[in-house]
Amino acid sequence: MAGVGSDPPFLSVSVTEPVKMGSGMQAYISYRVSTKTNMQDFRETEKIVIRRFSDFVWLYERLMECYKGAVIPSLPGKNAVEKFRFTAEFIEVRRKALDVFLKRVTAHPELRKSEDVKNFLQADEEIWAMEKTRSTESSVFKKKPSDFMQMLKDVQSRVSDAVMRKEKVVEETDPEYERMKHYVVELEEHLAEAQRHAMRLVKRQRESGKNLADFSKALKLLSQCESGALKQTLSDVADRAEELAAKQQKQGLDLLLTFEEPLKEYVGIVQNIKVAMADRAHAYREHQELLEAYSLKKLSLEKQRLLRPDKAGDMEADLQLSKEQCDEAQTRYQRIVDLMNQDMLRFQEGKTHDLGLVLQNFARAQAELAMCTADTWGTLLPVLGSSSMTREEDAYT
Repeated sequence: MAGVGSDPPFLSVSVTEPVKMGSGMQAYISYRVSTKTNMQDFRETEKIVIRRFSDFVWLYERLMECYKGAVIPSLPGKNAVEKFRFTAEFIEVRRKALDVFLKRVTAHPELRKSEDVKNFLQADEEIWAMEKTRSTESSVFKKKPSDFMQMLKDVQSRVSDAVMRKEKVVEETDPEYERMKHYVVELEEHLAEAQRHAMRLVKRQRESGKNLADFSKALKLLSQCESGALKQTLSDVADRAEELAAKQQKQGLDLLLTFEEPLKEYVGIVQNIKVAMADRAHAYREHQELLEAYSLKKLSLEKQRLLRPDKAGDMEADLQLSKEQCDEAQTRYQRIVDLMNQDMLRFQEGKTHDLGLVLQNFARAQAELAMCTADTWGTLLPVLGSSSMTREEDAYT
């Protein structure tokens, strides 16, 4: 049986082979989701299923609803314009983002236990459709996916106010948690700013490649009007410009995937942290309200025992129910606190590694491009400065 023996447990997933299905308004992209594992709570050690973007959205929404307090990995947003164009670049960017999302979900010690995750990874298409319908009918997901996404946006729009105490409500007063809330708000602001500038850098890189390609075409046309050394020199410069244009355009896509998109993903993760904070604040207020109600009922019962002992029986039953509700609320709140504390430690460790790698990749790419540019243009300097070309140009003056 899988997982038996000395082999450590593992769960490996990948999202590959995007394929366009249908046409027009009904078109969508399907993805091959591959799973390999030796964990005993999975039905099969290897499985390949086909999923589409709406399936990933459904899984994301389920995790957001069922794991209050957890830092749920972010999912790439919908893009109505690109969806109908389905360019190769758009498809690859989304595929990679879905792959990262699923890897983060299955690496999470709690989320990977979810039956929804297991069904997503291993249920055949017919069974998967039935599981989605069953879960939807028994939960908040009776709402349409678009309605739920709007609900999440509404929650996020109110999170900052709740997190920063702009609402006059009962809030936690733990100093350490206060520092964390302020840190998260500032982190979101600065990450979003860094991501915007990363987007501009990538755009500039790609525009530079396109301009260099246009310059190459212009030089090739110009060389056709010339002869001799000048014709050859113009052609050589055009070839080098074309070579560098291809290099810059390729690097532009690489930077999009390894520089801009990871920063965008972390902006989404931080927004989900703020949603978890809002869930924590709601659970705390709920517990405090129930605790206050319990205290008032307890006080009323004590008075009733003094004034009308014969009437105290009904109030005792009500007090017991109130206590059970209060205990349940405290348990829910504590679970959120524990889950959030664990996830924040994992988030900090992962962020240090991931953002360090992002910056390392960016620096390496810039250094490689600079060296390639210098080497490519450097090979032309002897030709451009040759005396033979100068004498030939003098003959026309």
